[in-house]
Amino acid sequence: MRTAKRPASGLPSIPSSTGGIARLACARLRDARIDLTPILSAVGLTIGDVENPALRIAASAQVSLLEIAAKELHDDCFGFHLAQGFQLGEIGLLYYAMASSERLVDALHAAERYCAINNEGVRLQTSLEQGFAIGFEYVDIDRRADRHHMEFWLIALVRICRALTDARLAPKQIKLKHGRGEIPRDVRSQLGCSIEFSADRDEILFPSQIGALPLVRADLHLNKILLQYADEALTNRPSRRASMRSRVEDQIAQLLPHGKANAAEVARRLGMSRRTLSRALSSEGAGFLDILEAFRNALARRYLMEEELPISEIAWLLGYSEVSSFTHAFVRWAGVTPRAYRSSNGSG
Repeated sequence: MRTAKRPASGLPSIPSSTGGIARLACARLRDARIDLTPILSAVGLTIGDVENPALRIAASAQVSLLEIAAKELHDDCFGFHLAQGFQLGEIGLLYYAMASSERLVDALHAAERYCAINNEGVRLQTSLEQGFAIGFEYVDIDRRADRHHMEFWLIALVRICRALTDARLAPKQIKLKHGRGEIPRDVRSQLGCSIEFSADRDEILFPSQIGALPLVRADLHLNKILLQYADEALTNRPSRRASMRSRVEDQIAQLLPHGKANAAEVARRLGMSRRTLSRALSSEGAGFLDILEAFRNALARRYLMEEELPISEIAWLLGYSEVSSFTHAFVRWAGVTPRAYRSSNGSG
């Protein structure tokens, strides 16, 4: 008898984001008169999702959206270009907590601590060992599937450092894990240094002394207040373990291989009525079918990275009685078949 396999991480919850970058990308697509509906559907989102600024969206969906938008707009440097034009204040509380800090190093320590308020899928790490380094790490997101999202973050962080100090700071070195050809002259000019692609890490390295630079809008009284708000926002995020969504996802993971991952069965196992479950999820801005779809999507991509797992086994693990049903669903999510996705990501 087969037993359900789960990723090593247990996939406790799909990391979410405020979706600000996704909404910027959608605005560019609209400006180009490109229909958003099929693009959003491919990443498990709807028009309503992106039109509701209060709704958090899956961080992985945002990454995938930028990749598709780049192709639709025929812009191979879409992430770089998208990050050049937005107002930094749109970042919200995190940006103002950084801007009111005393020194740049304090601002970036705040970014490191509170980054999850904006995006649970990206972790920032600062280091002073070999200069002033800002490292990026993805959390439960396939880094190999991304170029444009990481490049957006790179440009955004450089812009923030310059805006906070009112100085045209130039990195000593930039490293990115993904590969690409030559980047446009305007991007190189803006950064002030070249980028090492296919590197062993994602990192911006500045001269060590820039950490001590004072910020032009430093306000220690305001900063204290904003950091209190940020602490509250960090604490009051729906817990990835205690939220109703994560409880539902845990049940879905157990029920999928048995073909019983439906709202009625999940509600029964959680000791509540289906209506109560629906209300609880709605209060978190979620719906059962959307969670099931997003979970299957994320889990499918994770399983396809495991070379020893046959696609027929993956289909079973995801609760599909036929491989064709899984293939049809995956094409809707990713735009390619499971086999083509596995090949393009260097597995199988």
